[in-house]
Amino acid sequence: MSLKALICCAVLELCCRKCAVAEDRLREWVLPTFQEHCVSCHGLEGEVNGEVNLLELQPESISNNLELLQKLIDAIDQREMPPEDELPLPEESRERLLTALNSLLPDAVNQTPSIAHTPIRRMNRFQYHNVVTDLFQLHCAVFSLPERMLREHKNYFRPDTGRMAETVIVGSRPLGKSQLIEPRLDGVAPFPQDLRAEHGFDNRGDHLTLSPLLMEAFVKLGQSITHSPDFTPENVGIWNTFFAPPELSEPMQQTIRERLRPFLSRAFRREVDDISLDRYVAFVTEQIKRGMDFTSAMQSVAAATIASPRFLYLYDVSSRDISGGSTAAGSQANDTDPHQPTSELELASRLSFFLWGSIPDDELLGLASIGKLSDPQVLTAQVERMLRDAKLKRFCDSFPAQWLQLERIISSNPDPGQFPEFYFAKYRASMHMMVEPLLLFETVLIENLSITQLIDSDFTYRSHLLRELYGEEIPVDEKKPGRSGEVATLTFQRLPVADRRHGGVITNAATMTMTSGRNRTQPITRGAWLATVIFNDPPQPPPADVPPLPEKPDEGDEHLTLRERLDLHRERADCRGCHAQIDPLGFALENYNVIGVWREQYENGRSVDMAGQLFRQHPFDNVVEFKDAILTEKDRFTRGFARHLLSYALARQLEPSDAVAVEAIAQATAADNYRMQTLIKHIVLSDPFRDKHTPHKSGP
Repeated sequence: MSLKALICCAVLELCCRKCAVAEDRLREWVLPTFQEHCVSCHGLEGEVNGEVNLLELQPESISNNLELLQKLIDAIDQREMPPEDELPLPEESRERLLTALNSLLPDAVNQTPSIAHTPIRRMNRFQYHNVVTDLFQLHCAVFSLPERMLREHKNYFRPDTGRMAETVIVGSRPLGKSQLIEPRLDGVAPFPQDLRAEHGFDNRGDHLTLSPLLMEAFVKLGQSITHSPDFTPENVGIWNTFFAPPELSEPMQQTIRERLRPFLSRAFRREVDDISLDRYVAFVTEQIKRGMDFTSAMQSVAAATIASPRFLYLYDVSSRDISGGSTAAGSQANDTDPHQPTSELELASRLSFFLWGSIPDDELLGLASIGKLSDPQVLTAQVERMLRDAKLKRFCDSFPAQWLQLERIISSNPDPGQFPEFYFAKYRASMHMMVEPLLLFETVLIENLSITQLIDSDFTYRSHLLRELYGEEIPVDEKKPGRSGEVATLTFQRLPVADRRHGGVITNAATMTMTSGRNRTQPITRGAWLATVIFNDPPQPPPADVPPLPEKPDEGDEHLTLRERLDLHRERADCRGCHAQIDPLGFALENYNVIGVWREQYENGRSVDMAGQLFRQHPFDNVVEFKDAILTEKDRFTRGFARHLLSYALARQLEPSDAVAVEAIAQATAADNYRMQTLIKHIVLSDPFRDKHTPHKSGP
């Protein structure tokens, strides 16, 4: 027998032994535990109150069903099961049960396509703006982007230094137009902003459609860009090498071809094939024959390029469909095998759209063209380079605001009679509030700090107005005359956080305000926000027939605390499970009023009761203890945050098959003191990011 055959036999025997051990654990540990603790709701005498009949489960029905296995692990790990009104699992049984179920996870992943399919996806508005800017090397904006909540002034964002400035001057998205006034192409109007997916981001492939009406809009948009009166040599960096007429001595046809080939390849993120190139060259030639000057003809072909589906769409192709560029070693998979490494050029695009929200630069494309980018050391070095580049600001303009759901503060409308300090002149304090968590995120990223700083930071950035709002005593020499509510630009100072009731993204005024109503706090909304954003475990939507709690107490209920009023919602069996999950999270923040100001009592004089337990395991009596409880579960937060980032990077919802990769990313991050840049590097090095699943030929 050959050495190769011996190795195969040994591997097969090892796998069989592992499967046998896993099956034995199922029979000895898992099924008896289910029988003893779970079947009263999940299968006893035909009664199934939950989604699963555990009495019918067999070892193969668990190990062969990845989605079911992940649900079982999550429910037990997060102590959602058994429910609150049942006896909890003994800790030894719980740990043994989790060990057995987790041991099945790798095998269950191997029995499914290990990489979920990343769907073909159109650029969203933010990405389109960035790509057009980079393709033409514009020195002005294409059109205004209201979704950019934090606008840089005086170049404070310097990732190459590894340090954020102590004082930053920024602009914030107001309800007016003062922050939308910037140099941009005249006569260019943007297409509608793309909506975020529920519990997701605005780059999700399954949400970015292209209707005939929008396709027509893209054609008109491309023409308005290249024919704008501001589309001039002063504003267009590639003007001399692409749009300017050639010398009379240069052969026209050859010049057109030489200029179009790199331009189209860069626009389409892969080498343009000769047939397509001939078609574009023929278009320009025909326009010139009809009397159009060279520059106008090139403007027309550029407009057609940025309206092409090959430009607008990002997509993966199978190895047989790759028209240009080298593939990674081993990527020439059999056509019947849909799982293969991402091609080098696709990897370059994935990476650049993840961190820069745009097309790859020359260095990425150069490495991809010679088949070097997929090398882990080269790829890591490129991530480090990109994290030091100023274009990283685009990542900060997109991911953190969506992760934190900060767009909700735009519609926040606290009662002016109760909360007059929220308003100054005709503007709102929300302009200042939304900046604080965004500057914190940027600092953690640029300085490569631990992601636990997002939970409980020892520093923050605040304007004078925010310091006044939080009740901070401002030294006399720092006070400004009049009301300190800047409008055109906002000045933020880096300050140490001495009081742990503040600091981090959880307890800042923006979070508190956008999760409150007009007159009162909303613990259920705050709890759902924490479950979704911090732990990536969004609760189910409430039943349609459950009426919302009135903003103000009913007559006769004025003496009740908010917790006492909300207890009525827990009476329904179909509400109890979700409330057990989100109520402790929401009430943990109840000491912060509608606009995030600390309070000890309600308006009726009753004391605020915020005590609870995190995951029915970590008791807390104040918000500092609540933060300590979250930090005790920092690995759970790391996994949740990694899932958010990986979903954003892949532009798709994560599947149970991604669980093994997420766990590996989280463990690698924890091993390096939970550093932000380490997390990002391991996102890029993960199998879901570097590999692809293309069951059918895709792409325009």
